Amino acid sequence: MRERKQATVGLALIPIITLMVALISAMKLWGADPQLPILFAAIVAGAVAMFGLGIPWAELEEGIVETIKMSMGAILILMIIGMIIGTWILAGIVPTMIFWGLKLLSPSVFLVATLILCSIVSLATGSSWTTAGTVGIALVGVGAGLGMPMGMVGGAIISGSYFGDKMSPLSDTTNLAPAMAGSELFEHIRHMLYTTGPSYLIAMVAYAILGIKYAGNTVDASAITVILDGLSASFNLNPILLLAPALVILMVVLKIPAIPGLIGGTFLGAFFAWTIQGAGMTDIIGAAHYGFSSATGIDALDSLLSRGGLDGMMWTVSLILIAMTFGGIMEKSGMLKAIADGMLKYAKSTGSLVLVTVITVIMMNVLAGDQYLSIVVPGRMYKDVFKERGLKAKNLSRILEDSGTLTSSLVPWNSGGLYMSSTLGIATVAYAPFAFLNILNPIISVIYGYTGFTMEKIDPNEKVA
Repeated sequence: MRERKQATVGLALIPIITLMVALISAMKLWGADPQLPILFAAIVAGAVAMFGLGIPWAELEEGIVETIKMSMGAILILMIIGMIIGTWILAGIVPTMIFWGLKLLSPSVFLVATLILCSIVSLATGSSWTTAGTVGIALVGVGAGLGMPMGMVGGAIISGSYFGDKMSPLSDTTNLAPAMAGSELFEHIRHMLYTTGPSYLIAMVAYAILGIKYAGNTVDASAITVILDGLSASFNLNPILLLAPALVILMVVLKIPAIPGLIGGTFLGAFFAWTIQGAGMTDIIGAAHYGFSSATGIDALDSLLSRGGLDGMMWTVSLILIAMTFGGIMEKSGMLKAIADGMLKYAKSTGSLVLVTVITVIMMNVLAGDQYLSIVVPGRMYKDVFKERGLKAKNLSRILEDSGTLTSSLVPWNSGGLYMSSTLGIATVAYAPFAFLNILNPIISVIYGYTGFTMEKIDPNEKVA
C-alpha cells in the first residue's frame, strides 16, 4: 500500500497534456481515430493516480464504472437512434420529409427555417438528440439538395436543437442544472432567458445573412429534380408517413421516457416499412441492425440514405466508453478538482468567478467527454462558493447550462459531439463554427458576470433564513 496523497495541479496536468499531445499527434500526423489516443491518456492518468497519488486500482476502476454508468442512458439512446434511422429510411419516412422539404424551402430562408423548426421540436420534446435524429436528418437531406454547405446546415440544426434542450422543462439537463446548483426549475428557466434570448436573436440574424448570401446562387433545378425523381421511384412517399415523427414528438411531450419512446419510433418505422413500402422482415431487421443501403444509382442520394443501424453507432459507442474511462479516473483521483481549485485562486470578482466557472465547465466537456459530468462536477464544486459570494443559486445553474449543455456538441469526442456528428453525418469541426447559439451563450454569460447584469444577489434576510 502506497501513502495516499492529495492531487495537485502539477500532477493533474500530466494526463491532460498527454491527452492533447496524443490527440494532435495521432489524428493530425498519423490519421488515427481518437479512441487509442484517449485510451493512452487514460493509462497515463491511471499511472499518475496509482503511483503518484497512492490510489489503489480497485478504487479507480470503481470510478470508471460509476462514470460509465452515467453515460449508459446516452449510449442506449444512441444505439436506438441508429435503429430508428435505418428503419425510417427503409419505411420512406426520412425520404418523405426530404421530398417535401425540397419542394417547399429555398436557400434564402432555409437556415432560419431550420433554426426555428428545430427549436420548436426540441422545446416540445426537451431533447436535442431526438430533434437531430428525426427532423435534423431530413433537414440535412434538404440542405444537400438545395446546395447549402453542410457545415452551415449542421450549425443551424445544432443551434435549434440545443435551444429546446436548454430551455424546455422536459429536458434532463434543464432539470439537472438547478438540482446541482440548488435553485428551482422554473426560476432557472426564467433566468436563462437573459442569456439565451440575445444569443438566439443574434444567431437568427446571422443565419438570415448567410441565407441572403446563398439566395443569389442559382439552385440546380435539374439536380433537385433528379433527387425528387429518385425518391419518388424508390419509395412510396405517402403523407401518412409523417405521422411517425409526429407520434415520437407526442410521446416525448406526454413525458413517456426517452428510451421506450424511441423504441416505439423504431417499431413505427418497421410497421410503415412493412405496410407502405412492402418490406419483408429480413429487410427490416437488416436496416435496424446494419443500416439502410441505398442503390438508386444517384450518388448524392445514395450517400445520403445509406446510413443508420445499430452497428453504425458502435464506433461512437466505443469512443464514449473510452472517454468516460479517462473522465472517471480524472474525477475519482481528484485531479479534476485540483485543477478547478487552482483556478479559483484567480476568481476574485464576480466576473472572474463566472469566467472560471465557464472555463471549468468547458474543460469538463473536453476532458471528461460528457455533458452530464460538466454539469454535475462543477455544480457540486462551486455551489458553496457562489453562496459565500452572496450570489443566488440560479446564477450558477444558468452558467452550468450556458457553458455545459451548449458546448458539449462542439467537442468531437464528447458524447454530444459524437452523437451529433454520427447522426447528422457532418463532422464536428465542420458544423461547430456555425453553431452560433452554442458559441455565443457562454460568451454572453461571461459578459454578464463582469457587468453584473442579471447577476442577482442573495437577500440578506434570505441568507440568514
